[in-house]
Amino acid sequence: MKLEIINKKPDGKARQTPLLFVHGKWHGAWCWDEYFLPYFAAHGYNCTALSLRGHAGSDGRKGLRWYSIADYVSDVEQVASQFDTSPVIIAHSMGGFITQKYLEKHPETPAAALLTAIPPTGLWPTILTLLGQKPDLVLKTVAVLNPWVMIDTPEKARWVLFSDNLSEELLQKYYRQMNGESFRSLLDELGLNLIRTKMIQTPLLVIGAENDTVIFPSMVQATAQIYGAQAEIFPDMAHDVMLEAGWEKVAKRILEWLEDNNL
Repeated sequence: MKLEIINKKPDGKARQTPLLFVHGKWHGAWCWDEYFLPYFAAHGYNCTALSLRGHAGSDGRKGLRWYSIADYVSDVEQVASQFDTSPVIIAHSMGGFITQKYLEKHPETPAAALLTAIPPTGLWPTILTLLGQKPDLVLKTVAVLNPWVMIDTPEKARWVLFSDNLSEELLQKYYRQMNGESFRSLLDELGLNLIRTKMIQTPLLVIGAENDTVIFPSMVQATAQIYGAQAEIFPDMAHDVMLEAGWEKVAKRILEWLEDNNL
């Protein structure tokens, strides 16, 4: 599978451990290239972001509906295998779920940061809450077997992903780059392929957002508790913490954590 890759390298000598960025639903490598890749490259890291199959510039758009989480894990493995040194993984939302599945098989991974990640126990808290708040979104998604329904207008995308104070200009810019998502992967996240957490010993940084409408702070805290970590919830931010106002605070915290772990 030919996957889109975006690389950013530091101007001077690079640190020993590279960083690999994994996006979430509807996104692509572009979501990291806006702020995070330049930021971490400027702090000495070799940075790589991939677009999962069927996303952004990667091949496989035709088969997108039925890609599994295991397929996406294979994409991460394909890119990670090209590094001389095992990368730290920084992952968002569904990418965080994919990363947890990846870590089941790759204990050599030095560390991973999970940003508003789908919990290892799955997405049921989100689905049940949405059934109460916006049942039409859930029912139509199931009826047409297409998660794109959740964000099929910019206004819906704002509610799911962004804060109210995101400018209309930025909302339109990000929305134009989004694409559909696998329905099969949603089924995996609801129970077909949940995380075997006892297999994961990798040090984790677990980050959430106070105003996230899909991965609630309580879900982030539950994820952290499972792994014996401390959840860090960023105030006044929504789901897309790498694109929100305040993204630099999140990036700075990841940087501090990497340095604290000599990575």
